[in-house]
Parts: sequence; C-alpha cells; structure tokens
Amino acid sequence: MRVVLSTYGSRGSVEPIAGLAVRLRELGAQVRVCAPPDEEFAKRLAEVCVEMVPTGGPVRPLVTSVTPGSAVGLAQRAAMLMAAQFETVAAVAEGCDALVATGPLPVTAGARSVAEKLGIRYVHVSHQPVSLPSPYRRPPARRGRPLPPDETDNRALWDLDAQLANTMFGEMLNTQRASVGLPPVDNVRDYAFTDQPWLATDPVLSPWQQPSDLDVVQTGAWIPADERPLPAKLVEFLDTGTPPVYVGFGSTPMSAPKDVARVAIEAIRAHGRRAVVSRGWAELDLIDDQDDCFVVGEVNHQALFRRAAAVVHHGSAGTTTTAARAGAPQVALPQGGDQPYWADRVADLGIGTPHDGPAPTVESLSAALRTALTPETRARATAVAGTIRTDGVTVAATMLLDAVSRGGPPASA
Repeated sequence: MRVVLSTYGSRGSVEPIAGLAVRLRELGAQVRVCAPPDEEFAKRLAEVCVEMVPTGGPVRPLVTSVTPGSAVGLAQRAAMLMAAQFETVAAVAEGCDALVATGPLPVTAGARSVAEKLGIRYVHVSHQPVSLPSPYRRPPARRGRPLPPDETDNRALWDLDAQLANTMFGEMLNTQRASVGLPPVDNVRDYAFTDQPWLATDPVLSPWQQPSDLDVVQTGAWIPADERPLPAKLVEFLDTGTPPVYVGFGSTPMSAPKDVARVAIEAIRAHGRRAVVSRGWAELDLIDDQDDCFVVGEVNHQALFRRAAAVVHHGSAGTTTTAARAGAPQVALPQGGDQPYWADRVADLGIGTPHDGPAPTVESLSAALRTALTPETRARATAVAGTIRTDGVTVAATMLLDAVSRGGPPASA
C-alpha cells in the first residue's frame, strides 16, 4: 500500500505528519511526505528515515517576515501553495492508494482535487479544532477579512467564513481544476474539509463538541516517539541544580514579544528559579553570562519538559500537548491563530495559566509563574498527564489502512 502525506506550515504541521509516516511504515505501507523545503524539516524527516519531497517555498522566511494579520502577498503565496499540490504532489501521488493532507486551505483544497483526479482516497486532517466549523465557537478571522464584531450567531458567521474562502480562493482553485479536466466547486472550504475530517488532538486537551454538522473523527494527537538524547551540556546543567523553567516560542508564525527573553529571565529569577531558553525561530538568547540560564537549539522536548519546573510558551498545539504529556505546568502567551484556544484549555484544565495579552512585562509574567509554580498546579498537571492518549498515530494509521483495504468512496465526503 502506498500513501502520500502532504503538509505545509511550521514545525507544528510537519512533526505530526512525521509521526504518522513512521507508524504507517511500521504497519507495512510505503510512505512519502510532501513538505516545505526548510533544512530543519528535511533533517527531522531524515532522522526518522522518512522520504521527503520538497513542496512549495521555505516556510521560515515567510512566517518570520509576514506581519501578523496582514493580507499583503497572500494571493501570491496561496497560488504558489496550490500550484505545488497540482504539480509536485500530483506527480508523487500517481499510483498511490491514499492522500492525507493538512495545512492552509490552498493546500488541502488542492490536495483533495489531486485525489479526485487520481481516484484515490483523501483525508483532511486538522491539528486544532478552531478552523473546523462548529456551532460552539466563532470562526477565526481570515487575513484581511475581519468578521463583523456585532454578529453573535456562530452558524451565520461560519456561513460568512465559507463565502470569504470562496472569494479568496475559489477562482484560483477552479482555474487549477479546469486545467486538469475537473469541474468547478462552489464551496472551497467545505470541499477541502469534507464531511468527515480527522481531528488529530487529544480528547482531554481538546474535546470536539457534538452535535455539529461535521462527522469529525478524533484520533488523538500525533506525537511521534522521540528517543533523541539531550545534549551532554544540557544534561549537566539540569543535573547541577533545581528544575528550570523552560521558555520558548518554537516556530510560531507570529512574532515573539519584543524583549521577551529578558522579560522571561528576569521573571524567572524573581522566583529564584533557573531558566532554559530555546532559540527557536524568534532567535531568543541569554541576556548575560550568569550560570543560572542555559540556551538550547533543537532538542527533545519530551525529555526536557519532564525535567522542567514549568514551560512558558506561545500556546501551539504541539507544545501544549507535549508539556501536558510531560506533566509540566504551563504559562501560555498566545500570539494569534489557534494559540488563544490552547491557552484557554490550559486554564480550563488547571494545568497552568494563560498570560493576559501577548506582550508580557516582568511583573505580569512573574504573576503568571506564581500560579504555575504552585504545588496545586503541579499536582493537577501530573494528574492530567496520566489521561493524555499516547496512541494517536497508531489509531490514525490503522484507520487509514483499514479504510483503503475495505475500498469504498475514494474521498471522505
């Protein structure tokens, strides 16, 4: 059986796909991953022996240069991503049995069109529930297309969101479809999502609320096992003092708050704690040469978070889930996108606290840490850690292979 996995985005989009690819291969499938050509993604996929086909342009230059919320250059970027599905991904998927896609709408709408053209099974996957239509929440605003603030009917807002998606991407998609002999679609968003999208999140951290118009299949989060040892110097730092507070903004597509490294380190020191600072795409660094702080690059977060007193982060799905599995109390500083949702879930579960606003001060972050570092928060984080599922990739891989083996409609529609 041959499967193609298509994704486009930052680390939070690529890492789960890597986990699924590994499990599919272990179950006997041949797997190729179409992903952005960033060097770190290629290296990570090579580490787990997954074949990667570069697709689209590098992500890092885009997400570190685009102004949050701005629509400048969006049409050009969307056209590039969609064209890559019809060209590169279509060529890779030729002769395959299934195509699984995640990422922004131009990617998934293009991927489903490729699957339709080839007559193979298609699955849409989301690693957060925020973008899936639900009567229980407002849709996220699309770049340059704000939603009316006075509208309170969520269903009406999701209908408007579908119209906005058609305006932004409809002509682009249908032009590509016409070029390969496919008929036009009149609802880009719902076409891409299908009636039965997969939600790759943990049901405790991120429960999908029913009833809804979608038959959502929740598999659990796709977190690949990470057996990489921590760097020797980091282990030495961890072994020679009390558990540190981790600070990192990962490969978040939003800009990290200005001067956040200094603010975080000073707030951590105010509690008599040591710090581990992750450089990430925000290029964070130490503020002095004192021996109570350590800076890291790419490391095994699963191992590191188990040794952290708390984790201060941007509120991405991956970091939130990894910290929750490790039983580490969290302080979430959401910058945008789905990050406020995850910050709210941290608060709702009592496993940490969200920071009020995206730009902390020493005083505000110190106050948030005061909550996260209490024995009560640690106890709650430990309790929740025991409920987090660890079989998400196995559930998803087994479901996919079973569905292909049974046959039936080529797309989950």
